[in-house]
Amino acid sequence: MPNKNENLRRRKLIQQDNSEKSAESRSIKKKIQDKNLKGSPNSGLFFSFLCLVATVTIFIVFFSVYTDSIHPLVDTIASQLGYSEKQYGAIIDAGSTGSRVLAFEFHKGYLDGRLVLDNELFKELKPGLSSLTPEKGADQINQLLNEARNFIPQEYWISTPLALKAPAGLRLLGASKSEEILNVIRELFSKSGFSVNEHSVEIMDGTDEGIFSWFTVNYLSNRLTSKNTVAALDLGGGSTQVTYEMNEFQPSYKNFIHAVPILNNNEVNVFTNSYLGLGLMALRHAVITKKGAANQTSFESECVNPIIKEKSFNYGNVDYLVSGKENKRNVENPEVDYELCTEAVKRQVISLLQPKPIKLGEHIINAFSYYYDRAIETGLVDPFQGGEITVFEFTKKSREICATPNTDQPFMCLDLIYISVLLQDGFGLKPQTNIKLFKKIRGHEVSWALGCFFQNYNDLVKRKKKAE
Repeated sequence: MPNKNENLRRRKLIQQDNSEKSAESRSIKKKIQDKNLKGSPNSGLFFSFLCLVATVTIFIVFFSVYTDSIHPLVDTIASQLGYSEKQYGAIIDAGSTGSRVLAFEFHKGYLDGRLVLDNELFKELKPGLSSLTPEKGADQINQLLNEARNFIPQEYWISTPLALKAPAGLRLLGASKSEEILNVIRELFSKSGFSVNEHSVEIMDGTDEGIFSWFTVNYLSNRLTSKNTVAALDLGGGSTQVTYEMNEFQPSYKNFIHAVPILNNNEVNVFTNSYLGLGLMALRHAVITKKGAANQTSFESECVNPIIKEKSFNYGNVDYLVSGKENKRNVENPEVDYELCTEAVKRQVISLLQPKPIKLGEHIINAFSYYYDRAIETGLVDPFQGGEITVFEFTKKSREICATPNTDQPFMCLDLIYISVLLQDGFGLKPQTNIKLFKKIRGHEVSWALGCFFQNYNDLVKRKKKAE
């Protein structure tokens, strides 16, 4: 049997062995932790992120350096670390020729909380609400709401501002008929699950339409924080809007100058006006039916090629049959009497375009909606990329189209003459003035809907602050 000394020796050896194993285990754990700390992408990314935020903050606070190029970098790292906050919005544009839903997905900038547009949904259904009964109109809007629901995660619906705005087309129906349609839609909105209020469904003021379009173009062009914002020309079916920055006070224009909130709690003074009756379809209707009787639906027009016979044109829920009038100046060749048509268009434009915008040509000009549509349909710009042309090129193309018989585009001659007259005689632009024509900027739709969302979002934030 082992004696006392041997037992004591054994116990010490066991304790020493356990102590060594424990120390070795601690050493291995420490090495693993050190390795993970050094090799972990997130830990290194987090440390770099903190350094970047600290550096940017120092530059902004002490040196007043503020650059948009830093924000995407900070936001990308913040998103990878799980610090990204989402915001959604949905706007329905109940236009005169169709209804469109635009739903937006944003993230909030990590440095200043600004909303950065990431993705969007665009869906369109025709015809416009003014051509539908209230019940069919509600069905159309419900289809668009379902598109928005599929795009926006359900957990965000309650914090997503939703609105339907009807521009000029619905205004032309009259108060009684338009309110009947809008009341049905208000009931639909109350059950949508989105954030709505008493102003969510309404006919949009022309001033708002112009300001929202201007905001959208400059937001997508990253110009809201610059001193060189661009002018926005929007040509709809029932009206046209002109909006551009105007810092010089003009007493005669005081009712058309508005302070527009932009980013970083700043404001910009803009001139804006919506010219009701100078939308493409409204002008076309006015010129074609100018000398007709009250209930007349069949017309001959000097702005339509003589080979055109009884082409259908629907406006304000009325179907018109339009034929071309014989050109007495050129009986042998079937072409539009260009000068006669131009004079008819000028009379209509000059009578409705008050006030005339001043110094518009001093700005970079972005034009969209029917400006863009007619340009791509006649080959003036690329249908996918858009482009930049001069006012003169619109005029030149109008002459070519009016001299060419085309039963597939019976009203294109009139439409192009109108755009040419509107830009030169109406807005006072020179033939060499450049016009940028785009449907999208940086992959996003150019529409007043985005500017409208920002107003709704700001109102929602204010209501939340008051409730706190």
